[in-house]
Amino acid sequence: MSQKPLAFRMRPKNIDEIIGQKHLVGEGKMIRRMVEANRLLSMILFGPPGTGKTSMATALARNLQLPYKLLNAVVDKKKDMEIAVEEAKMHGQLVLILDEVHRLDKAKQDFLLPHVESNLITLIGCTTSNPYHSINPAVRSRSHLFELHPLNDEDVKEAVYRALRDKVNGLGNIEIEITENALDHFAQSANGDLRAALNGLELAAFSTPKNKDNLIVIDLEVAEACMQKKSFSHDKNGDAHYDVLSAFQKSIRGSDVNAALHYLGRLIEAGDLDSIARRLVVCAYEDIGLANPQAGPRALAAVEAAERIGLPEARIPLAVSIVELCLSPKSNSAYKALDEALADIRNGNTGDIPIHLKDAHYQGAISLGRGVDYKYPHNFDSGWVEQQYLPDRIKNKKYYQPKDTGKFEQSLKQVYQRISKKEQ
Repeated sequence: MSQKPLAFRMRPKNIDEIIGQKHLVGEGKMIRRMVEANRLLSMILFGPPGTGKTSMATALARNLQLPYKLLNAVVDKKKDMEIAVEEAKMHGQLVLILDEVHRLDKAKQDFLLPHVESNLITLIGCTTSNPYHSINPAVRSRSHLFELHPLNDEDVKEAVYRALRDKVNGLGNIEIEITENALDHFAQSANGDLRAALNGLELAAFSTPKNKDNLIVIDLEVAEACMQKKSFSHDKNGDAHYDVLSAFQKSIRGSDVNAALHYLGRLIEAGDLDSIARRLVVCAYEDIGLANPQAGPRALAAVEAAERIGLPEARIPLAVSIVELCLSPKSNSAYKALDEALADIRNGNTGDIPIHLKDAHYQGAISLGRGVDYKYPHNFDSGWVEQQYLPDRIKNKKYYQPKDTGKFEQSLKQVYQRISKKEQ
């Protein structure tokens, strides 16, 4: 058997063997269309570690029977790229698969780009970084950008089964039995990183002694040891999942930072970044709102940072955001005001728009009285002038009820009350 790692040996030979990424290689999708048209174009593949960027790149080259060369933008020198170009001239074309493409320096870039432009070199760059932030515009403008998504648990299980059955590149020549909960653990603890799951499986296969029946049994205990992670029961589609999410948001709303961090920890252990991201941003606007308006943009920034760097480091910006949200003053006044306005609209309690507010940007509008008596607030010293904005039927409605839970909303309340008094 080859001494190369299992994850390397199990790399797909063609796009039909690619695990997941159906949005790119499924029927009618862009990369499959390239292959079917026998026309491979330069591209950047980006996404979290272990999603199969390099594997997809090599599978594409093999599928089209094109010569290819694997290089790393950091480790390999300009001389290595010069050799690649000479090989391309010899073959007439070459697919250059360049890992860490976001680290490509100017000298290497300046050398490669003319050959990419002439299509002598088909560049497939692979990176975990967002290409819009990290890839030089000169490279980006000459490439199609394709994002690879983290694999789900079923994708990882499929890959594990495939490795256990494959007698040429996998572990099919070894009598191995894997329990269902061990398989679940490999899938869940990999957090979408197929390489991590296959590395764990390989370690389990070669470190577990055979039993009396000459069989290697990989159970949950073995899987936990080989993945270096304890099993954690959390069904992302079950009631317990929604209970944790509910407790998470209610702990933030209730300003209990310790409880919120505990439930955040549960969600991180489950690898559920999507749910964490959604709840954090919702909490920032639903529960903190106008009491600390900057909490929303900062929560979104924390979520974007977490998604960009991935787990386990993602926990760092998430923890910072959780502490701020928990200890911020709370206000739901803005969205509650909107909900009251929506209730009126849905119940037919609207009325006609006041004629002085109606559109007057067309010929004949003035003769219809549209906008004639409108007072332009900027023409008044205070930037405010009393006039009616709500329809007659609900002209005295007060949807917004400000709170005193934060300095920002307290200042809004003062302005609101001052205007309300002038209108009386």
